[in-house]
Amino acid sequence: MGVNKILAKFSDIASNPSAQKVAYLAAGKKVVLVAPVYTPEEIVHSMGAVPIGAWGADCELQEAKKYFPSFICSIMQSILELGIKGAYEGTSGIIIPSLCDSLKTLGQNWKYAVPSIPFIPMTYPQNRANEFGLAFTKAGYETVIRSLEEVLGSKFDDESLTRSIEIYNEHNDIMRKVSDVLALHPEVSSTDRSNIFKSATLMLKEDHTALVSELILALETSKPGKSDLRVITSGIIVDNPSLNAIFDELGIHIVADDVAAESRQYRTDAPAAASALDRLTKKFGLMDNCSVLYDVDKKRADLVVSIAKEKSADGVLVILTKFCDPEEFDYVMVKKACEAAGIPLALIEVDRQMVNYEQARTILETFRDVVVANSQEESELSPILV
Repeated sequence: MGVNKILAKFSDIASNPSAQKVAYLAAGKKVVLVAPVYTPEEIVHSMGAVPIGAWGADCELQEAKKYFPSFICSIMQSILELGIKGAYEGTSGIIIPSLCDSLKTLGQNWKYAVPSIPFIPMTYPQNRANEFGLAFTKAGYETVIRSLEEVLGSKFDDESLTRSIEIYNEHNDIMRKVSDVLALHPEVSSTDRSNIFKSATLMLKEDHTALVSELILALETSKPGKSDLRVITSGIIVDNPSLNAIFDELGIHIVADDVAAESRQYRTDAPAAASALDRLTKKFGLMDNCSVLYDVDKKRADLVVSIAKEKSADGVLVILTKFCDPEEFDYVMVKKACEAAGIPLALIEVDRQMVNYEQARTILETFRDVVVANSQEESELSPILV
């Protein structure tokens, strides 16, 4: 199958989340919603259900405003909006982690606003890696397991979780690889790149791995195009079609990302341990470099700079979800680190209710012009080698 046909498959899946849910239900499978971020999907998978990502959607917020103030993350609001309006009906439950204040309120509001879909909380510790943090995380997983056994009517077993972990580790590996391959192929648009990552949240991971593997093989036998402007994106979510269309119109090529809905999901594999549940527990303990994961040293800022240098990026684009406090706090550190490293940076604020991205276009056009001007100046000042 050719590259364009494979990309069209990713587009169809990413554009129709409800169709994916309906297809799985029609096939006799049970579906469990997993809210952002770092929800233990492997447990859901091991118990025979399909984990489907609940990251909200670009929509007008009406019913959710009865439960949330306007100054709260629109991702959370849109998840609740879709729940109230029936978009998630037929699913067996929703797992919502407690990694930020907005997620905590989403869980509590969900219980009253969408009583037809059971709310399953996953409480994570701030200190993840020490003995007490690991024990706390494992206890949280055990609570999730008991809730899933109740709503799914199936029993958990460690052997099944081992198989699921291997499937997820393999998927992590292929997603890291496809990110590297896409960096070499600017002819694959930002829109297509977004679809590849978004579709991963809507499919069984083994099926997504197979499709991504097919894409990598097709790209490795095709001739790469040329890129005008190489960037790193950073933020919670960058899946808006209008924004990605502007990237493509301006010749902006994403060579890597630090995005919670994209590559951050696939950085950490479940390591070896005494049991499968211990492997999953250790995995969370090893996670780092994310705004919703406690880190007193804020090493994420240095990671963004490191990725930008490694990929020879021309600059960094921070796509900031409006009213996302953890990302707003981290932005200061990321900005300072990029300035110290001499890496151009631009900030774009996004919201799930946005329909007009002309301000973003202006920012991106200015960013492109500045980067090009700086590049020309450096070229003129460079010594001529004979």
